Amino acid sequence: MDIRLSSAQGRWVVLTTVLGSGMALLDSTVVNVALPQIGRDLDADLAVLQWTVNAYMLTLAGLILLGGALGDRYGRRRIFVLGVVWFAIGSLLCGLAPNGGILVAARALQGVGGALLTPGSLALIQASFHPDDRARAVGLWSGLGGVGAAVGPFVGGWLVDGPGWRWVFLLNVPLAALCVPVALRHVPESRNLRAVGRFDVLGAVLGAAALGLVTYALIDATVWPGLVGVLVGVAFVLVERRRPEPMLPLSVFAIRQFTAVNLVTLCVYAAFGGFFFLVALQLQVVAGYSALGAGTALLPTTVLMLLLSAKSGELGERIGPRIPLTVGPLLCAAGTMLMLRVGEDASYVVDVLPAMVVMGMGMVTLVAPLTATVLASVDTARAGIASGINNAAARAAGLIAVAALPLLAGMGPEAYRSAAEFGETFQRAIPMCAVVLVAGAVIAWAMVRAPAPAEEHTHPECRMNCGVSAPPLEPTRAEQPDA
Repeated sequence: MDIRLSSAQGRWVVLTTVLGSGMALLDSTVVNVALPQIGRDLDADLAVLQWTVNAYMLTLAGLILLGGALGDRYGRRRIFVLGVVWFAIGSLLCGLAPNGGILVAARALQGVGGALLTPGSLALIQASFHPDDRARAVGLWSGLGGVGAAVGPFVGGWLVDGPGWRWVFLLNVPLAALCVPVALRHVPESRNLRAVGRFDVLGAVLGAAALGLVTYALIDATVWPGLVGVLVGVAFVLVERRRPEPMLPLSVFAIRQFTAVNLVTLCVYAAFGGFFFLVALQLQVVAGYSALGAGTALLPTTVLMLLLSAKSGELGERIGPRIPLTVGPLLCAAGTMLMLRVGEDASYVVDVLPAMVVMGMGMVTLVAPLTATVLASVDTARAGIASGINNAAARAAGLIAVAALPLLAGMGPEAYRSAAEFGETFQRAIPMCAVVLVAGAVIAWAMVRAPAPAEEHTHPECRMNCGVSAPPLEPTRAEQPDA
């Protein structure tokens, strides 16, 4: 397809994909502000609150690659719509959950829906738009979707202090009801006509199991599940290496740019996951903010993402990704460290606002170029698998961070009930997020390069222009031309 961004259909495609992916991103952050109220209402300890976040992230990260493959095979729009409906059903069950155990199970179900819709949203943009408009479309998708994630704490706070925390989940039902008919009417279908063979269900199960076991070990501070998880992870890699059509084609990591950007993604989103989880609790437990006050405190990141993300995508296209992907994490690290000033009776203008502005500028600088660089590092036919891998890396990083940071900082199971205890551990945890962000900046500076013109990368043994700065990969069903 060669839809132009300026056309009515182009705007509908962006709106639909932003609604779907924004719904999933919104839910991944909106819950953080609701955690203290969920804990009080369901009489849950910190581990239950961690699992309320991580059960969703676990199934999302573990199955997102399979979701991308299903879209390539059966139609990206079809699987996207299925994911939106599934997500809405999971959200409804979360809103009706009578206890912590059922809430965690419903969150896991919700993550399955997210795994179906998230890769399809970006792949639909990449497959639908004219090549000249893809970077701007991705910038809009990334920026507006990022706004959905950033506005989550504010919306969550308003709902928690108003109708109650259950509406944090029930909100997704009307959003899905709006998204589905628009997608069916205005978004063109696209698929990989040569996608054949069996799905890698074993790979999906092993990947999710490895993440789940490691997460369980970190949250419960036990060793053996973690060791088993590592062994299952090794088995996952071995299975993916030997399967003719793997869920995770390891050969794609031969592309230096793709590997580098995904390493940056791991660092950045691990820090983001830990930062927003901790800050939402710090503002309420220690600084004494209401849920709405805590959500409102995070609004500067929303405003900056809304105003500047599209421009950031265009800037990254002009100057290349190396500088934005280096400067962005460093700005975020500075914003993270500024949050150490937030304690009891913190002033919003003096203590919270500067941290949020600097963090927001860092997110603006890096998010859109990060997404665009992932897609630019592979050919268009692999948009689904590229976006799937990058999304899986981001979600897995956030998952591990939320599980690991409380353990590394010495946060006890009842810490969120005590301002003194939580504030003390917060001071130890936040610098860890900053260190990870600096590591991401170092990786970007050392490994990320501006994409070279495609004609300079034609491999001598390649039957067509490879378009990447690496030897050609063996063709798989994910690499064949799209419809």
